[in-house]
Amino acid sequence: MTTTQPLTGVTVLDFTQVFMGPSATQLLGDYGADVIKVERPGTGDISRTSIPDEAGLDNPIFLSINRNKRSIALDTRTEEGLAAVRELARTADVVVSNFRAGVMERLGLGYEDLKSLNPRVIWACGTGFGSSGPYAHKGGQDAVAQAYSGVMWRRPADDDPVGLYATTLCDYTTGMHLLQGILLALLHRDRTGEGQRVEVSMYDSMLHMQMQEACQQLNRGSEINWAAMPLTGVFPTTDGAVIFVGGFRDNALHHISIALELDEDLSLRPELATLDQQFAARPELQEIFRTAVAGRSTEYWVKRLEEQDILCAPVRSLADALDDEQTAVNEMIVEMRHPVAGTVRALNAPIKLSAAEATVRRVPPRLGEHGDEILESLGYDAERIALLREKGVLR
Repeated sequence: MTTTQPLTGVTVLDFTQVFMGPSATQLLGDYGADVIKVERPGTGDISRTSIPDEAGLDNPIFLSINRNKRSIALDTRTEEGLAAVRELARTADVVVSNFRAGVMERLGLGYEDLKSLNPRVIWACGTGFGSSGPYAHKGGQDAVAQAYSGVMWRRPADDDPVGLYATTLCDYTTGMHLLQGILLALLHRDRTGEGQRVEVSMYDSMLHMQMQEACQQLNRGSEINWAAMPLTGVFPTTDGAVIFVGGFRDNALHHISIALELDEDLSLRPELATLDQQFAARPELQEIFRTAVAGRSTEYWVKRLEEQDILCAPVRSLADALDDEQTAVNEMIVEMRHPVAGTVRALNAPIKLSAAEATVRRVPPRLGEHGDEILESLGYDAERIALLREKGVLR
């Protein structure tokens, strides 16, 4: 491994909070960037208080997405606080936020404001719906984005209730798009010397995630629903559930019939000869599969299906997945020693580079932990820092 990480020397001024933005800036920090997290005095990032926990502001939700960052708690509504932030922006490579559209501009920290101080700055923002348009004023939130974008509407069967995907799919996807935009802008600046504005939204990210479905809808006027494929489903077993995917091979129905030990080869039925016919018969097929699978264990059916080269998996809990040998082999869990929360185990970066690696150089910061050292780097002396504390600008 090289001693220098890909983003060593890159300074990121990070106003992000909750999940979308911090997930992006943590990865920047994992690969070497100096991430300065600007937080609200007293409460900090919203994720510090999103769940009640014995560690308080240093709970697992916050810890999961804020390592390799330094924290300064500044009141940017004050003249002194805003002045300190603007000084930090003069030398920052990247400024990142995920407030509602227009918030940074109202603070005097919009792209044009900071570009006048630092023409090379990359100003990146993630919003709910974009910076203009009928929904620009709305706050971005995962469930709201699922609903607006059409993601929530599709389900395996029309009579299944519309429901919320339980993992923050939209936040994470948009955060990764924000990360990609920042890296593209850094590459562009290396070639041209120019900074630029980078913008992503949860709405656009969720639409983009549906690029196959959208192209089908736009050009054929019909909908593709991968969860409703006739030979795919989740089926209860005696000790859990198994999912199998009847695709990616010739005559999958034949092989499913063998794997499930059915009395007949369903692929020989004339009324099931084509995919359209199988779609029409989906309720009957799903019931046949459900009845067959119900009588034996998950392990038994996974073995039988794999023998027929049918894609399948046990339906597991997150705890099971974290305890899996594959998770350990992939080095997906890191351990940190935090001064408040104690020993913390969290997920590692999922990107594997042959010439560099993600590292934990800093544990997630306590609120305002690095305020003095950050201001000292700007030339603030001890007396001036103490005065800011007295005024409540710095905490």
